[in-house]
Amino acid sequence: MTPPCHPRNLVLAALVLLGGASLLVLLGGASLLVLLGGASLTACKPSTPSPPPPEASDASASPLTPAPPPPAQPLQPPSAFSTITDPAARSIALFTEAGRVLTHPRCTNCHPADGVPRQGMHHQPHTPAVIGGPDGHGPPGLPCASCHQATNIALQGATLRSIPGDPHWALAPAAMAWLDRSLTQICEQLKDPQRNGGKTLTALHHHMAEDTLVGWAWAPGPDREPAPGTQRAFGELIAAWIETGAHCPSPAPERRDTTTP
Repeated sequence: MTPPCHPRNLVLAALVLLGGASLLVLLGGASLLVLLGGASLTACKPSTPSPPPPEASDASASPLTPAPPPPAQPLQPPSAFSTITDPAARSIALFTEAGRVLTHPRCTNCHPADGVPRQGMHHQPHTPAVIGGPDGHGPPGLPCASCHQATNIALQGATLRSIPGDPHWALAPAAMAWLDRSLTQICEQLKDPQRNGGKTLTALHHHMAEDTLVGWAWAPGPDREPAPGTQRAFGELIAAWIETGAHCPSPAPERRDTTTP
């Protein structure tokens, strides 16, 4: 809408007329009317409004969404270790490759020693603050199933894109802790029926290769990095490890303090 003439503009027009009085006398009355009309138009001419700032694009107007997680890195198949002639050494190499899954946050976050579930790639404590409880299914009054359903639940949040889910969602017992454990310790625990849920090696392989909760690690939902490889490839490595004697890696040598007191 065109703004009305402002009085200040009329005053400026009058000053212009006074400044040109001598010229008006020479030009005559008709020219005076023309000049008066032009000055008035100049005084009342609406100023051109400044163009509005460009509207923000959709990308800047909407919350920033986290970048998609990188794709899972492949696991080497058992055949990749066939050139290792010593069965024990080949067995250790097979388990070390499978250990890339066992030590990945998708697995270790649910295998803590303190009963506190973790989340994220850096093992942050679970939000909201909860504990596994006596049976790994949450404390009384707040079971895991309150939020974790049979499948992943998609969300529209900018920082949380889904709630993990599986029909058997639970926290592993402290005896099965993998978080902050060495690969040697994890291997020894897996072979011990007192600490692996009473499983034989055959049952352990079936659990690793077929269990849906284990399989969640490769389908964890948006913005979560999956475990390396696939559950099938992981199961094949575990089977080959068992077939070659289920040997465990040697413990890492202890670091000695060589500083002089």
